[in-house]
Amino acid sequence: MEGILSLIVVSLLAAFCVRWAAIRLRIPAPTRVAVITVFVLVVGALYGQHLNA
Repeated sequence: MEGILSLIVVSLLAAFCVRWAAIRLRIPAPTRVAVITVFVLVVGALYGQHLNA
């Protein structure tokens, strides 16, 4: 349960950071849901590779 909760917190932080950086660089900012989805997919893929090793 702690892992899922920490994944949610870190994905919200990642969404904030990506959107903040995009606004500072004056490029179109992706939506918060898009950033969270991609982050969760990447973390899941890395965790799957970790389990295979």
